[in-house]
Amino acid sequence: MMIFLQLFLTFSKIGIFNFGGGYAMLSLIQNEVVEKHHWLSNAEFTDIVAISQGTPGPIGINCATYVGYTAVVNNGMPQWAGVIGAVLASLSVIWLPFLLMLMVSRFLIKHHDSKPVNNVFSALRPAIVGLIAAACLLLMTSDNFSSPSESPFAFTVSILIFGFAFVGTRLYKVHPILMILLCGLAGLLIY
Repeated sequence: MMIFLQLFLTFSKIGIFNFGGGYAMLSLIQNEVVEKHHWLSNAEFTDIVAISQGTPGPIGINCATYVGYTAVVNNGMPQWAGVIGAVLASLSVIWLPFLLMLMVSRFLIKHHDSKPVNNVFSALRPAIVGLIAAACLLLMTSDNFSSPSESPFAFTVSILIFGFAFVGTRLYKVHPILMILLCGLAGLLIY
């Protein structure tokens, strides 16, 4: 039963510090569930991020859902308890931000052009970019890219697919869904 309390507290804390959306939240989730609580391995977390990106809905909430389920099941509890963990983690990550937005939305609507409010949001922008960059760096592991010492071929292919996706979406403005399908097809053909 302690796992449910830990999920509630952990995802409530992650939710309150969620500035910048789900991608900014990923590094916080990874730190809590992989490094601090050891509910998941790095490979399991990477799989959860991939699944969360591919399913409809916000990535942060999807990730919380999958982590809640997996953490409970990995803790030796039955699958029905995993469903409770999934629901609990999902609700925990959104309840505090929801209440906070209810409280401050009136103020923000009234003062959205004021200098102090603009200064706060200007200061948050670099922090959000940093959190998103941290999430990217956390996912650039040997679980995702292999490593030159383990498998030079897999590492080279991973870097090439990453470069192809970056150039395709950034320079040639290829739609991200098409790019995901192309990279998935490349992975299937190569491996």
